[in-house]
Amino acid sequence: MRFAFKTANQNSSWENILAVWKEADQIELFESGWNFDHFYPIYSDSTGPCLEGWSMLAALAQATTRLRLGTLVTGIHYRHPAVLANMASTIDIISGGRLELGIGAGWNEEESGAYGLELGTPGERSDRFEEACQVLISLLSNETTDFDGKYYQLSGARNEPKGPQQPHPPICIGGSGEKRTLRTTARYAQHWNFVGGTPEEFARKRDVLYAHCEDVGRDRKEITLSSHVRLHPGQDVAEVAEQAAALGEVGLDLAIIVLTPPHTAAVLAPLAEALAPLS
Repeated sequence: MRFAFKTANQNSSWENILAVWKEADQIELFESGWNFDHFYPIYSDSTGPCLEGWSMLAALAQATTRLRLGTLVTGIHYRHPAVLANMASTIDIISGGRLELGIGAGWNEEESGAYGLELGTPGERSDRFEEACQVLISLLSNETTDFDGKYYQLSGARNEPKGPQQPHPPICIGGSGEKRTLRTTARYAQHWNFVGGTPEEFARKRDVLYAHCEDVGRDRKEITLSSHVRLHPGQDVAEVAEQAAALGEVGLDLAIIVLTPPHTAAVLAPLAEALAPLS
């Protein structure tokens, strides 16, 4: 099993988050670091402070040398996929080819409504997301893109310069919708992220994903399987290792340990020590 960590953008200072990432960059066990892409806190009072995720990624790419990095995940309705493609290419360049492109259909009604961003019905979100995946992949891979969809229309669109990862940075899709999200994952993603839950829940969603892979002719081995595993303040790191081990027994490739604010780099060394026997 492989390991990563995730820092929440909320209720913590930039200095503390930066310290966590710099420390993790020195611990080989952690292959990647992640944040989230929300404008309001999602783990507590939504009126609290919250830093913007993609701006953080640009800074974190400069502050680290080894870690792969990405957001888990960007709601596709927050930014036009052509804008997001340019952002992704730029951060892939800044990081020297370390970007993981985490995307999802979107779900947060509160911040979407407050900002006047149309979220839509579940069906509309899935349709829009399907189009967005096609637009992103084309802009990140091709010289020009023409696209005539319901939600997005592009004509001779360019995205230059492209990042070093070709044909494009790995796409991580987060979500567990069995009819649409997991089918979209089978078609377009190199990485699927399970939001978190029991090994039984993970295994059931995994099997649905694999069935979609069979339907669309995709080799399921091409898709990394990850899950959030939460570490709460004061929690014994051994408990987190046990949760990760249980998920590993049913096929988890990458355990992403969610570090709950307030952030401190001091948690990383004991966490890595607890997880090391599983690697």
